[in-house]
Amino acid sequence: MLGRFSLYGFLKNQKYYEPFLLLVFLEKGLSFFQIGLLIAFRELSVTLMEIPSGALADSHGRRLCMAGSMAGYIVSFIVFGFSSSFPLLFLAMFFFAVGDAFRTGTHKAMIFKWLENQGRLSEKTKVYGKTRSWSKTGTALSSIVAAVLVWRTGTFSTVFLFCIPPYLINLVNLLTYPKDLEEEDHGGKTLRDTVSMMKISVLEALKFKPLRNLMVETMGFQGVHKVTGDYIQPVIKTMVISIPLLAGLQGDRGSAVLAGGVYFLLAVLGIFGSRFSHRLVTSAGGERGSASFLWRVDFLCYAALIPLLFARWYIGAIVVFILLELIQNLWRPMQVSRFDHVSPGNRRATVLSIESQAKSFSAMIYAPVLGLLVDKFGLWTLGVSGAVIALVVITMRNREPQTIH
Repeated sequence: MLGRFSLYGFLKNQKYYEPFLLLVFLEKGLSFFQIGLLIAFRELSVTLMEIPSGALADSHGRRLCMAGSMAGYIVSFIVFGFSSSFPLLFLAMFFFAVGDAFRTGTHKAMIFKWLENQGRLSEKTKVYGKTRSWSKTGTALSSIVAAVLVWRTGTFSTVFLFCIPPYLINLVNLLTYPKDLEEEDHGGKTLRDTVSMMKISVLEALKFKPLRNLMVETMGFQGVHKVTGDYIQPVIKTMVISIPLLAGLQGDRGSAVLAGGVYFLLAVLGIFGSRFSHRLVTSAGGERGSASFLWRVDFLCYAALIPLLFARWYIGAIVVFILLELIQNLWRPMQVSRFDHVSPGNRRATVLSIESQAKSFSAMIYAPVLGLLVDKFGLWTLGVSGAVIALVVITMRNREPQTIH
C-alpha cells in the first residue's frame, strides 16, 4: 500500500498550472486585490465544506469522498482552461475547493488507518514524510512539464487541460483501495449521525486546549505561507527582465523557463524536507522542540524579506522564498503527526479536516488583505505580515509551554 499511497501523491501533484497561477490572473488584467478575492472565495468554499467532508469520509466512506475530490478538480480544470471572465473564475475556484475539501485530511486518515492495521503507528511521521516526498517528486516533474507546455503552446491557461489525464488515473487508483482502510463503523449512518460527529469534533477543537493551540499554529504557519508562497511568481516575472537571455524570448517563454526551474528546485528541496522531517524531530528532542526551531526560522525568513523586497533585490528574495518552502515541508509531516496524537481514532479524518480548515480560514482572511497591501505599498509588506504573525505565535508558545504538543 505504501506504493499506492505514493502513487496518489505523485499523480495529485501533476499541477502544471502551479508555477503560473498568479501570472494567469495578472495576464487577465486582475489586480492583486482581485486575485486575493478569488483566493479568499476558494478558501471560504473549502472552509464551508471541509469539516462536513471529513465527517462524511469517516461515516460514509473515505474512498468515495476521495473520488469526489478528483472529480471536483477535473471540473475546475475544464472551467479554468476555457474561461475568460471574472465570474467564471469564481466558478472554477468553487469546484477546485470541492476537490480540496474532500481530499484534505481524508487520505492522511487512510494512511494512518493502514499503519494502525499494520501495528506501525509509531512510524507516522516517517511514513507520511516518505509518501509526501513522492508528492514532491510529482511536483518536480510537473514543473518541468509545465515549462515545456507553456513553451510549446504560448499560453498559460491551456496547461489546466493537461492536468486531467493524471487525475483520471488517480481516480481509478483511489477507487481500488482496499476496504479495510475505512473505519469499521462507517456503514449505515444517517446524515444526522454525520452532523453529530462534525459537531462533536468542532467542540473538541475549541474546548481542548492542545488541539485549539495546534489550530492556531497551523493558521499562523501554513495559512500565511499558502498565500505568500505564490507571490514568488511576480518576483520571477520581474526578474526575467534583468536576464538578457530570457528577456529576449518571445511572449511568456522567459517567465515559463525561470518559473519552471525555480519550482523544480522547490520540489526537490520539498522531497528532502519531507523525508528528513522525522530526523529533525529526533534531533530536536521531540515534535515540540522541532516546531519551536521551525517557528524561529520562519520569523527570520519573513523578516529578511522586508529589506530584500523593498530594495528589489529579487535574487535574494527568491532564495528566501525557497527557504520558506523547505521549512514548510519539514513542518507538514510533523504537524500532521501532532494533530493525530490528540485525535480520536474513529474521527481522524474529521479532526485532520479541521486542521486543514484552520489553514483555509486563515488564508481566506490573509489573501485579500495582503493583496490590498501589495497593491498599495509593494511586495515588501509580505515580509512584514509574515514576521508579525510568527512573532505573535512564538510569544504565545513561550507563555504556555506545556499546552502544545
